[in-house]
Amino acid sequence: MGIVFSFLKKYRVAAIAALMMMLIELVLELAQPIIISKIIDNGIQQEDLSVVWLWGGILTFSALIAFGAGIASSFFAAHTSQGLGYDMRERLYDKVQSFSYSVFNRFATSSLITRLTGDVTQVQDTVFMGLRFMTRVPLVVTGSIIMAVIVNVRLGLWLVLTVPVLFLFISWIMKKAAASFRKVQQRLDAVNGVIQENLTGIRLIRVFVRMEHEIKRFADSSKRLMKGTVSTLRMTERTMPFILIVMNAAIMAVLWFGRKDIVAGSTSIGEVVAVLNYTLRCIGAMSALSGLVMVLSRARASALRIREVLDTEGDMDEVGKIGRGTETAEKTGRKMELQGAVKFENVGFSYPGSDIAVLTDISFQARPGERIAIMGATGSGKSSLVQLIPRLYEEDSGAVYIDGVKADKLDLNQLRRSVGYVPQEVLLFSGTIRENIAWGQEDASMEDIVEAAKRAQIHETIDRLPKGYETMLGQRGVNLSGGQKQRLSIARALVRKPAILILDDSTSALDVRTEGLLLDALKDLSCTTFLITQKISSTTSADLILLLDDGRLIAQGNHAALLTASSLYRRIYESQYGKEESYVQNIH
Repeated sequence: MGIVFSFLKKYRVAAIAALMMMLIELVLELAQPIIISKIIDNGIQQEDLSVVWLWGGILTFSALIAFGAGIASSFFAAHTSQGLGYDMRERLYDKVQSFSYSVFNRFATSSLITRLTGDVTQVQDTVFMGLRFMTRVPLVVTGSIIMAVIVNVRLGLWLVLTVPVLFLFISWIMKKAAASFRKVQQRLDAVNGVIQENLTGIRLIRVFVRMEHEIKRFADSSKRLMKGTVSTLRMTERTMPFILIVMNAAIMAVLWFGRKDIVAGSTSIGEVVAVLNYTLRCIGAMSALSGLVMVLSRARASALRIREVLDTEGDMDEVGKIGRGTETAEKTGRKMELQGAVKFENVGFSYPGSDIAVLTDISFQARPGERIAIMGATGSGKSSLVQLIPRLYEEDSGAVYIDGVKADKLDLNQLRRSVGYVPQEVLLFSGTIRENIAWGQEDASMEDIVEAAKRAQIHETIDRLPKGYETMLGQRGVNLSGGQKQRLSIARALVRKPAILILDDSTSALDVRTEGLLLDALKDLSCTTFLITQKISSTTSADLILLLDDGRLIAQGNHAALLTASSLYRRIYESQYGKEESYVQNIH
């Protein structure tokens, strides 16, 4: 729980205030049984109404003060817990945003969502209960024992004997419950994972008529969560019967020996009532403790999961981290205005945790403003190659140079701000079309947005919509076609006016005419363009074509050169245009 205390430092004043108000409330409540004993022994027993009125007034006044202190304690506790939850959620989100791809892949998306929501909420609620009740419970028990002994040593000893036994039992249950609740949270991750997969792939599930299969898969996952939760709750609930048995035995002992002492004249009725009152307060506190054990056990498991994320180190130095929407001052990379020259020198790469080489000995050079087409079969390493440019991953051997400087020596934020990246899987965000394009450059003007849309061949489509650029997109752009989503994603990259543009098979849904218009529009840009494609029509105008096979660069050159030198490229050409159309004629 050390991670919780580190977040509490910021709210220590409010936390101390909550504890102080709680202590005032507690002291006044612990004084009430003694006041009641005074009313009984000195007022009712002596038939002195003035004493009853006096101590009754003091009892009422103390109850009102305790009530006010309780409200104030709840206010400060709520302020502390809500602030802590907000800060913890923000820190977690910033940490996840700073992860490199390799680190991000260590955690399932569903697990990160659970940690950012359920786990933080669990810790947040526990902090409130800790300031308001958890700290109060042991103090009530301790204070009640002390006060009971002060009122009557003989009767108070029964509390002294029984309470430590209960604490040992509850501590043992708490230790076992913490481990069980961590397993419950892991099963909750699994349930969230199934939900996420089903909601994302709902169309595919319906087309393949796999609804019953997925319903069963969800039911199995949910059932495992239910069984784990029930088993853990059953364990924690066992504390309640044991507490009641022991504490009721203590009450019976107090009543039995209290009656004897009253008869013997060594104890007054008021003292017996006071000790019984303190015993009942102990029962109430210990009963609440069984529920608090469950809450604390879950919070401990959640805190460990949160700490696991916060303590995770990245595989590379994420210089210039972004937090709270602004750049931090910590930047160690070299700053320079990028021109877009890219050079790979004997680059080798494999994904973290894998021994399989994805890229081997890749070397090529692209000058600023050139268009580089990358071709190859599925799994040949095309996407992996371009992801090394903005340092989404780090190469294992060799070096990547940007404008003659090793990429890992550049300021990371500046490098990425100079790159326009369009991934294979189009991702659009909730909001308007304008907001989705401007997401690529937050200070983009409307003129910049329209220009980017025109270059991406999506402006006319947007202009025909009733609300134009203010049209709201459905979830993940569901109200757009595949080609429209790709072009919108390209516009988002172009609005950045990047020095390097990466199109990762992002024209696959475009027809030949639209793709041709798009590529023609890109000629006017002074950016180096990397185009991953399977279409020969996209490579004919490229300054350099990289042909990959099983992670190796087997050929490079322009269209004419590869038609002459590469049998694989000729086969690809012939498969798309037919043998009857001579590639030699195409050269001329």
